[in-house]
Amino acid sequence: MSKSANETTRYPFTAFNFAVEINVPGVSSKICSAAFSECDGLDMTMEVKTIREGGNSSTQYRLAGPVAYGQLNLKRGMTATFDLWDWFNATLNNARLRADAEVVIFAGDGRTERARFILKRCLPVKVKAPSLNAKDGMIAIEELQLAYESMRVKRPSGGPSLGISAGVSLGAEASISAEASFSAGASIEAGAPLDEGASIGVGASIGAGGSSGSGFNIG
Repeated sequence: MSKSANETTRYPFTAFNFAVEINVPGVSSKICSAAFSECDGLDMTMEVKTIREGGNSSTQYRLAGPVAYGQLNLKRGMTATFDLWDWFNATLNNARLRADAEVVIFAGDGRTERARFILKRCLPVKVKAPSLNAKDGMIAIEELQLAYESMRVKRPSGGPSLGISAGVSLGAEASISAEASFSAGASIEAGAPLDEGASIGVGASIGAGGSSGSGFNIG
């Protein structure tokens, strides 16, 4: 189901609810519990090549060139979690160590996912300790810069979901509509369509050619 124009154009995403999930093998499956206060550097730049035709000075042709990716800059209030420093030290001991990272943007409620940026083969470039000053009471902020080899955007799944539990068997040509659910042991044989809202309980079965209408339940 396509989203309304109001939802896709009039209501931009907010920038204050996000999480940065970094998985470093041997260090942590989610560095610093994905909690960062600032995140910047999600960008890709295409190097465009220009070609001119001999004898035609008024026209130029643009060709797509290689893509370059930026560096992700992360900031957080320093705590007793030293994952950033452990990752940097682990890279010194193993130059081949790479991490995968995902930056997730949430809606204002802090739970609904809006977009997910997937970064591959990340490498820490710089770790910076907090600036210290005894004259003020500011929070100690540590910084991390990491380079990544590729980036893509993953849209959240907005359509209806279909959940099928273990032990369910579907026969040939059986059709299932949105929001249909099946419990363990249920079976559907050939040619049995299920409309929206239909559900099947434990041990229930539908024979060949059988059908159920909208909202029809089988215990």
